[in-house]
Amino acid sequence: MYICPNCKSKNIGKIGTHQFYCWECFIEFGVKKKQMELYQVEEDGSLSSLDDIFTPEELARDQYVYGDV
Repeated sequence: MYICPNCKSKNIGKIGTHQFYCWECFIEFGVKKKQMELYQVEEDGSLSSLDDIFTPEELARDQYVYGDV
């Protein structure tokens, strides 16, 4: 399972293959290899990347994993 990279919540839902949604801060994130990709869901349903506000170290997957993935 994953912890939200934005708010650190464990209230995460799986919405696709390697794609997750945080029910606390409404951020969608994907996991590719060892990196997270974060998106804000806009009112029209489109996604805006949030990767530019996080450093590569903050987006490292391993720090947001707990239990079995």
